[in-house]
Amino acid sequence: MNTYHMGTKCVQGGYTPGNGEPRQVPIIQSTTFKYNTSEDMGKLFDLEASGYFYTRLQNPTNDHVAAKIAAMEGGTAAMLTSSGQAANFFAMFNICEAGDHIVASSSIYGGTFNLISVTMKKMGIDATFVSPDATEEELNAAFQPNTKLMFGETIANPALTVLDIELFAKVAHAHGVPLIVDNTFPTPVNCHPIEWGADIVTHSTTKYMDGHGAAVGGAIVDSGKFDWMAHADKYPGLCTPDESYHGITYAEKFGKEGAFITKCTSQLMRDLGSIQAPQNAFILNLGLESLHVRMPRHVENGQAVAEFLEQHPKVAYVNYPGLPSNKYYERAKKYMPDGGCGVVSFGLKGGREAASVFMQNLKLGAIETHVADARTCCLNPATSTHRQMNDEQLKEAGVPAELIRISLGLEDKEDLIADISAALDAIQ
Repeated sequence: MNTYHMGTKCVQGGYTPGNGEPRQVPIIQSTTFKYNTSEDMGKLFDLEASGYFYTRLQNPTNDHVAAKIAAMEGGTAAMLTSSGQAANFFAMFNICEAGDHIVASSSIYGGTFNLISVTMKKMGIDATFVSPDATEEELNAAFQPNTKLMFGETIANPALTVLDIELFAKVAHAHGVPLIVDNTFPTPVNCHPIEWGADIVTHSTTKYMDGHGAAVGGAIVDSGKFDWMAHADKYPGLCTPDESYHGITYAEKFGKEGAFITKCTSQLMRDLGSIQAPQNAFILNLGLESLHVRMPRHVENGQAVAEFLEQHPKVAYVNYPGLPSNKYYERAKKYMPDGGCGVVSFGLKGGREAASVFMQNLKLGAIETHVADARTCCLNPATSTHRQMNDEQLKEAGVPAELIRISLGLEDKEDLIADISAALDAIQ
């Protein structure tokens, strides 16, 4: 499948039916699987044979869809998780433990920032956050002897900063650690982090991959390029025997192409159980089949709305990497020449009151916490998710009172602009 173009991977990757088998990926809605002998099942528990014994670890439906996403990202192995948060946690915790350290971009989704700075800190894993615009010297200075990975987002949610993937990968590899990149917003249709040096790619499949607000999920893709055994002292979990799994050394038995995902499944999914439901994986696959068609429309609508807003007298600023005036424009062109995503943020000159009036007068743009949907959705953090904060606190948090985040769907851009224009006209 790697020789095919993206559209073909989206439609046919991951599953090839045999003679008389279902054309669509089948939903295997079963918790368990039957075997003729205990010896047959024992081979699965010893990781000596491939197959399924309990859906908490793996399920055929999930694996077909994960294989498609691996092909789309250019990776060697992948797995699905119950959410994007679970994907990021599993990807990091698979190679971290108490006493370790993470270097992460400071411009990432708030939920992931809290995961790293609060929850993982409680687990004994420390972190240093760096600017996505940090110099090579500044990035190097953030590393410690116990640093185990570097993390960032291609396009940050909701800041819309663009990660310099090549630079972050260079620095990570100079310190003998992998770069993990969350590629949720551009998707593999618009950005290929592995080609720029990323080692592990994660997704909230809830967003554009599903694209219809129907199924929560996440995915982890391994590039198969990071040589764990070359840094065996840093990664004993991959490079020394796992006594909880019959003494298997993952990096030896499965090589750099399969060790990471096998360990993540055999250990973390076994113990924490954040599996994606087979029904959700089926829905996700339906979304993936049209992803290559939908993403250009999202980008087209995002670009058109951003250009309209930039010229409007009631708008103070617009944040969208596709605008030549944006500080990330050249970087976005490098990593995402066909455009990034359909999410735009902007500020209104009238502040909190103007933002409230704008939101009340939208008709097509639904007020939601969601983004990356076929339907346009909009959010003013000051009057919703961050309403407990005063204006000064909002500014410090990077979501000032006047900020609007709008995720442009698949509607006609003329109708979207007319709706936004009417809402702006309502501001006195």
